[in-house]
Amino acid sequence: YVAAVYEHESILSPTPAALVERRSALELMGRNLDVYEQQVLAAARQGAQIIVFPEDGIHGFNFTRSSIYPYLDFVPHSHSGKWNPCREPYLFNDTEVVQRLSCMALKNKIFLVANLGTKRPCARSEPGCPADGRYQFNTNVALAADGTLLATYRKHNLYFERAFDTPPEPDYAVFDTPFAGRFGMFTCFDILFFEPAVKLIRQYNLKQIVYPTAWMNQLPLLSAVEFQQAFATAFNVNILAANIHHPTLGMTGSGIYTPVKSYIYHNMESYGGKLIVAEIPVITADYKTSLEKTPGRVSEKGKEESPPSFYAEMMYDNFTFVPVWGEKGELQVCANTLCCYLNYRRAILTDELYALGVFDGLHTVHGTYYVQACALVKCGGLSFSTCGQEVTDATALIDFQLWGNMSTPYIFPLLLTSGITLDFADHMGWKNNYYFLSKNRTSSGLLTAALYGRWYEKD
Repeated sequence: YVAAVYEHESILSPTPAALVERRSALELMGRNLDVYEQQVLAAARQGAQIIVFPEDGIHGFNFTRSSIYPYLDFVPHSHSGKWNPCREPYLFNDTEVVQRLSCMALKNKIFLVANLGTKRPCARSEPGCPADGRYQFNTNVALAADGTLLATYRKHNLYFERAFDTPPEPDYAVFDTPFAGRFGMFTCFDILFFEPAVKLIRQYNLKQIVYPTAWMNQLPLLSAVEFQQAFATAFNVNILAANIHHPTLGMTGSGIYTPVKSYIYHNMESYGGKLIVAEIPVITADYKTSLEKTPGRVSEKGKEESPPSFYAEMMYDNFTFVPVWGEKGELQVCANTLCCYLNYRRAILTDELYALGVFDGLHTVHGTYYVQACALVKCGGLSFSTCGQEVTDATALIDFQLWGNMSTPYIFPLLLTSGITLDFADHMGWKNNYYFLSKNRTSSGLLTAALYGRWYEKD
């Protein structure tokens, strides 16, 4: 099928904390919706059957709970499949934004997924009802090619979003299409958690995901395209990921991903939006995902003496590292219950310092979640203290086999190359109780090769 995602540079309110009338909120959102309209038309002309827009693309961000209120639509949560906002605008008040989205879908005969702010009044007697008598949700809507509202999803894992509420129960949002079967949807930070993302995929055996996001890149392990790709690979799904474009905030990185190929956009240099359109295969057969264990032999390892280990901070976590010296070698580094192993050979010796790092513990900055990671990274400079820094360029071509005795089945294989480009492993998966990732010769200099494990039970 042909899919489209649009990385949108949203027009933002210069004063998001100021209280405004609904009329001026609609005026600002209308300017973003004008851009959406052009992009829907452009995507439809290229044969796209579905288009996905980013999180916060219509209203922007940095609101307070009260200042976002005029920007919120009323979207009924249970009316999915029974209401066509474009054809029946009179059914509910305050639905201007979803009406416009519905009409775009209808006019261009395309499935459309977008993110907007929504509200729902509640009785103060209702348990969990906020003090101001309303819920405010960060919401995705999926609209059919005839404009019908198919599904809504209210973001569960909020990332410092004081304007929004967490829904009382996680939403498991799916919708059906004639061209690729069933899609699931979730938003941004949700991708790092079991609820609802992993549970949704497992429960419905999903093969297609739509993913609006407003992701701030964090190298070396959590840049947008890197993790989106790893997620598609780990769960053997197609992901249509639309990010916002604000390079000054470190926000870029969208793509259409299959487990074996990616069409990505990552651009920190220029401004303006970017439409990606790609034809991808519908995944139907449940061929093995990288999460399933396979029997096999693990090579004997750790015969040589490893160089001295050192500590350095990587993404706010205290990693234990060993330097990767010389043109070839075998290394091992451990922390808690996790041991990471690396066999490597460099094509040419460059004067770049690489290190093999391990972390097995609770990550506590900007969210709390348990991580088991084995990571081969290029350091920022030549001293040990630079290992774990954000690096975007590298020249070293390294053949490697990386493996670890991970305790969780949820491993996201990361492979990031110079210029924030992606590569694919030659082999990956389980052998006995070890997870493997191997690659002969990356397409360009290696930035990161990592096993990023999420041990959800220990969150």
